[in-house]
Amino acid sequence: MPTVFLVDDDPSVRKALTRLLKSAGYEVEAFASAHDFLDHPRGDGEACLVLDVRMPGLSGIDLQRQLNNTKSLLPVIFITGHGDIPTSVNAMKAGAADFLPKPFKDKDLLRAVEQALARSAGELAARNEVNEIQQRVASLTPREREVLEHVVSGQLNKQVAYDLGTVEKTIKVHRARVMQKMGVESLADLVRVAERVGIGRR
Repeated sequence: MPTVFLVDDDPSVRKALTRLLKSAGYEVEAFASAHDFLDHPRGDGEACLVLDVRMPGLSGIDLQRQLNNTKSLLPVIFITGHGDIPTSVNAMKAGAADFLPKPFKDKDLLRAVEQALARSAGELAARNEVNEIQQRVASLTPREREVLEHVVSGQLNKQVAYDLGTVEKTIKVHRARVMQKMGVESLADLVRVAERVGIGRR
């Protein structure tokens, strides 16, 4: 079940939003401060963060900055009673999924949460794909890795053979093994998956 993390220093807001989000079928974990949220262990599942902008101590914007510094994939929805345009623009520029000035309608928050969770699912899938590709690259021998880099840079087998000081027949064998280990059937697919992990055209 997707999890919605809620951080707001106002107990009545936490209670009302927790009730609303649970009624929509979400798991909710609510916190009174950004520090409480940071101290709480989080899993890797589909989730988003509903975050008040202005709080004592660490503000919502400060928390967003900390999450960005740790390469967090958690989409952030800001809620605030002080909805000035510069804050909203800066939050969105820093990657916020949405920004809702209080008072907002229940349906607007639920729509924002639904969109943020869809983004979370997409980013988790993308990260899992990259991890899988990295594992496949790690399974290549040093020579197969060299062949991969030359092939995806657009070189023909005979050019790769010349550069690596071997014969074209040997390169064909290595290339076939690379395709097999990388789980692809075409050069286009090989280029695509290689570029996903930063091995691409020069």
